[in-house]
Amino acid sequence: MPALIFDCDGVLADTEQYGHLPAFNQTFADFDVPVQWSVEEYAVKVKIGGGKERMRSILTPALALQLGLKDDDAIDAAILSWHKRKTEVYKGLVESGVMPARPGIARIVREASDAGWTLAVASTSAEPAVRAVLTHAVGDALASQFSVFAGDVVPAKKPAPDIYLLALKDLGVSPEDAIVVEDSGNGLRAAVAAGIRIVVTVSGFTREEDFTGASLVVSSLGDPNGEQAEVLENPHGTDVPGVVTLATLQDLLTHPGPGAAGSAPTTDTETP
Repeated sequence: MPALIFDCDGVLADTEQYGHLPAFNQTFADFDVPVQWSVEEYAVKVKIGGGKERMRSILTPALALQLGLKDDDAIDAAILSWHKRKTEVYKGLVESGVMPARPGIARIVREASDAGWTLAVASTSAEPAVRAVLTHAVGDALASQFSVFAGDVVPAKKPAPDIYLLALKDLGVSPEDAIVVEDSGNGLRAAVAAGIRIVVTVSGFTREEDFTGASLVVSSLGDPNGEQAEVLENPHGTDVPGVVTLATLQDLLTHPGPGAAGSAPTTDTETP
């Protein structure tokens, strides 16, 4: 059966502005780090792949000295401590319900599950954070059906294809039999480099990005009785009747994919 593989942040829920950003800022405050990112500053930081990598980006030589971090070992240890605390704060925000699932997520997961599709999440975020978002978005029963590939399970983060290549290998699925749901240009480039078809559901930080190579770009997956899916790019002319359904995804699988697995990615990295 085909595989449906989701990114986490910005796809399962709108987590960046209302989850990761306040969690980073709370962590910086907890550790007396004199940094507080604004929404505008964080819009730049989201282009860096991985939460630890984003934290490392603030550590200029002057700030490291101010914080008493005298060498690389001290910096590495501090970042691990910060990131552990940040994950705890973030999970609390997820469980508090401040980040509802994006439209259509629970619906499309139920449809795929009922049809026997393989379900997975592939994200650069820490695994506990990913599992918390997934469970909140689709419920315990459906979440238990997912394979989760997250955090530092691969050395190179998106837009490198590594995490998607690992997911395909572990799931025993060929690129031709998989569809990825992503929200960012970096995530798209990772999936394209792995040879997988991509549906993009744009999020607040990514709507203006370049999604060349996507099979379909929409505002969201849509819900029949709620937010409708606005079609932004539809190179194959696939029918999207206000919502992206399993039939939509099945139609996309009949069209050519983005190319051979392992082709080179082109730019920075992705999510926390």
